[in-house]
Amino acid sequence: MFDQLTDTLGGAISRLTSRGKLTAGNMDEGLREVRKALLEADVSIAVVREFMDRVKTKAIGQLQVKGVDPGQQVVKVVHDELTALMGPIDTRIRESEQAGEPTIVMLIGLQGSGKTTTCGKLSKYLVEKKKKKPLLVAADLQRPAAIDQLKVLGESLGIPVFSEKPVEKRGLTGLFKRGSQAAQVCAKGIEHAKQTGRDVVILDTAGRLHIDEDLMKELQEIRKRCSPHNVFLVCDAMTGQDAVNSAKQFNDEMSIDGVILTKMDGDARGGAALSVKAVTGKTIKFVGTGEKLEKLEEFHPERMAGRILDMGDVVSLVEKAQEVVDQKQAEKSATRLMSGRFNFEDFLQQLNMLKKMGPLKGLMKMIPGMGQIMKHAQVEMTGDELKPIEAIIQSMTRDERKNPELLSGRTGGSRRRRIAKGSGADINEVNGLIKQFKAMKRMITEMTQGGGLGQLMTAQGVQDMVPRMPGGRALEKKLREAGVSRGPRGPRPKRNKNKKRRRR
Repeated sequence: MFDQLTDTLGGAISRLTSRGKLTAGNMDEGLREVRKALLEADVSIAVVREFMDRVKTKAIGQLQVKGVDPGQQVVKVVHDELTALMGPIDTRIRESEQAGEPTIVMLIGLQGSGKTTTCGKLSKYLVEKKKKKPLLVAADLQRPAAIDQLKVLGESLGIPVFSEKPVEKRGLTGLFKRGSQAAQVCAKGIEHAKQTGRDVVILDTAGRLHIDEDLMKELQEIRKRCSPHNVFLVCDAMTGQDAVNSAKQFNDEMSIDGVILTKMDGDARGGAALSVKAVTGKTIKFVGTGEKLEKLEEFHPERMAGRILDMGDVVSLVEKAQEVVDQKQAEKSATRLMSGRFNFEDFLQQLNMLKKMGPLKGLMKMIPGMGQIMKHAQVEMTGDELKPIEAIIQSMTRDERKNPELLSGRTGGSRRRRIAKGSGADINEVNGLIKQFKAMKRMITEMTQGGGLGQLMTAQGVQDMVPRMPGGRALEKKLREAGVSRGPRGPRPKRNKNKKRRRR
């Protein structure tokens, strides 16, 4: 997400802040690079022009503030303006104020933007986060198999779907027939929701390859007949300016209440996210960050601005952890880790919880500074980084997982060879994992006893810890090759083997 924008914008700001003393003259030159980065990200020209005017005015004003690093002030100005550009935060769904009347959410958008899948994601969000009982209504009578797709989604989620097959009527045009019938299906679906005690109705409407008069008439007829409390536009973020242009047209015709951006995980440029609010005046409610039904996130402009500038997103990281981590189990593991009794059984449980939080690459980028470290070290993550480690641990016996000391000593060698054969790993990988696991335990114990555990919450602390983590040998090598510091003292110098040690 935003990889291209993060690289180009980060590089422009880095060059700007490394000039030493900032002046109004070199500020103009540096901000031109920021402008270029935004245009390359497919941000609307009008939006870029207005954005840069505000950044320039505030950044030059910061030069007059004494005792404050002007370079850091420029970063703060850009961060604040990115937040304002995409904000404010508004993830509310307007609810029905009449007793017994369900809240009606109408999703509209072009064909292929992901409306039907978003219906499933939104219903799952409402069930798990808002404790609602939604009903899905299949009102897309244009696209073949749209009704079947929604039924499959509803069945997988345990959420009911209301639908009716399109009825052919002789003597009527396809437009009138389909449009009227879609509105009728929506009205019947709302009545069905009242009768069955469902408190939210989500209308999955039809789309087109482009905005035309037929589409608008159908959507307006549904809106007139059903009076939805929320009309959300679903946009494909990967289409960039096309998504922004279609959002403006939909808003002009339908007066939407908010935008849901889909396929954000594949949007490297970020032009749609940065432009759609400024062009339509309507806030981004949610973003789809993957194909799975749980991959729908509330949109927080400040957090997104932090990700774009590689400042991390620790709040979202904590929220993800809270969703998947068993609190009692986490406290138990933490206690065992602090006391030095942490074993491979505990570590395997941590890996399973980590996998539930999503791809490792995305999680690493939520830690401040880790994005640049991975970039400089040229570390490519495919999502399978944890599988070899998991295979090695699962090839251990339960006694070996509970007591890692069994893998040392006289019988340790034969045990490690058996584990390597069972996991399909090289014996060196097994040895390396065990060695790094012991090093991590030792480091945590030392930091706990020394009162320095808080260092792990800093970017430098994370950077210093990564090479010592189990499975971090490859990353450690790449960090050294890239010249990235392992810690406050930098990489350790190579020891001269020919030089004799002096005894004290």
